[in-house]
Amino acid sequence: MYQDELARAGKRLFFIRGTYIYTIIAISTLIAWFTRDVGPFSDGTSDCVWFWISLGVASAGALVRVFTSGFAALGTSGRAKVAAEASELNTTGPYSLVRNPLYLGRILNFTGLAMLSGSWVFGVIVFLLAILVYERISVYEEEFLRGKFGAAHTAWAKDVPALFPRFSGWVKPKYPFWWKRMIWREQNKLFLLVTTVFLTWFARIGFDVASIDQTQWTWVYGYVALVVVRFAIGGLKMIGFFKELS
Repeated sequence: MYQDELARAGKRLFFIRGTYIYTIIAISTLIAWFTRDVGPFSDGTSDCVWFWISLGVASAGALVRVFTSGFAALGTSGRAKVAAEASELNTTGPYSLVRNPLYLGRILNFTGLAMLSGSWVFGVIVFLLAILVYERISVYEEEFLRGKFGAAHTAWAKDVPALFPRFSGWVKPKYPFWWKRMIWREQNKLFLLVTTVFLTWFARIGFDVASIDQTQWTWVYGYVALVVVRFAIGGLKMIGFFKELS
């Protein structure tokens, strides 16, 4: 009964899962604007360490997703927003260490983005909420996978943990790394990571363009260039470059 309730909640959360990251970025930016603090400490050195740890956690989550998306089979781990989908069961590569590596990546990434606000409280809240959300979504998806793949899923799930990876049992990926698929799936998450760093920094100077010095303008121009790249990738999507991945 409890498992069924988790699965039903997971199905509802699955449908809106793409909106979570934007909420976290918006709240992180607001916190940075109100506090003007890089971290929760009283000295600049500790706050600087906090920033790099935050960026490291967020980047680790993004890299887990990049690695997973590049090796996953086509027709699996999809971008569907309505319901679970899978043309085959992923059990190799990252999926040999954890059953839901993409969700592990999201938990790490979301936590790091929240920490970039400078608030340890917000970081802890997002970490705990992300676990609760993706636990339920993973239960929903695994009911689908169990129904479709039966004994193969049972045998795989018996030894591989759901959200927190084991440190042995690596199985070589079944397919080679596919850069095009990785770009299709993860380019927006990588862009949003950089955007969070930019927005929280800009918020801490009060969104005041006049206070940006010459060195900082270099980073602003770099971010603008990244925005151009992001739109260029969107243009490739519109002309059908990623058509076979849609």
